[in-house]
Amino acid sequence: MPKMKTKSSCKKRFKVTATGRIKAGQAGKRHGMIKRHKKFIRDARGTTTLSKADEQIIKPMMPYAR
Repeated sequence: MPKMKTKSSCKKRFKVTATGRIKAGQAGKRHGMIKRHKKFIRDARGTTTLSKADEQIIKPMMPYAR
């Protein structure tokens, strides 16, 4: 049986936490910071965990992520 392939876009963008949740970078911080509020920029630092509905889309694309 051949190995299943992980989607290249997913391996670049997502990590799986120890509890099995999907961790991703915050959205909305690439450009246009001048029109964003300071509070938005502070709150969008670091990473976030995806919602359950989004996880159901991403997990099948990462078959070997635990």
